Amino acid sequence: MTEVKAEEKVVKKFRKPAKKKVCAFCVSNETIDYKDVAKIRKYITEKGKILPRRQTGVCSQHQRELSNAIKRARNMALLPYVGD
Repeated sequence: MTEVKAEEKVVKKFRKPAKKKVCAFCVSNETIDYKDVAKIRKYITEKGKILPRRQTGVCSQHQRELSNAIKRARNMALLPYVGD
């Protein structure tokens, strides 16, 4: 009656990131402008979606400013609403 069970591996669902992300706009003290398309393009996907904070590492205040700048740039036809 003594059965030996094989050791089961413990699988972690979530891993902590190697180091904490720091907001790029807080560090450099740059302003977010809807006319600066090169800077804004880093924060949207190829399909045109706005990337979330957890992926970009931007703080909540700058994420709000960034999303407004992206929406304004889309309205002025500087950025596409939908990617190719």
